[in-house]
Amino acid sequence: MAIVRWDPFRDFGFVAANSWVPPVDIYQNGDHELVLKAELPDMTREDINITVENGTLTMSGEKKLSTEVKEEQFHHVERRYGSFSRAFSLPQTVDPAKVSAEYKNGVLTVRLPLREESKPRSIKVDVAA
Repeated sequence: MAIVRWDPFRDFGFVAANSWVPPVDIYQNGDHELVLKAELPDMTREDINITVENGTLTMSGEKKLSTEVKEEQFHHVERRYGSFSRAFSLPQTVDPAKVSAEYKNGVLTVRLPLREESKPRSIKVDVAA
């Protein structure tokens, strides 16, 4: 079971002025990997950082306000901009050397392969007659 730091204010939409929290889905893909998907619209690959260290996956970056439109031209802004950082404790079954990431259509997909020794295996039992 992964331990995730609880922030009571994040669930109510209260975050620091220049920060935001991208939504994330984490699921197991069969018996061979965990998959983390994060929504990071209007960002480039260069704006996203991913590190795996000491059993923790950290993704961070900065979503910048478009320079095409001047700040005084906005009438209403609902989307969040600024820096973000999210950290996830990885189970010991994940092989940190084989972690890979792909960014496509505003969605970051991080694949976390499981170690060979943690995958289930079948053992045939011979029965003596």
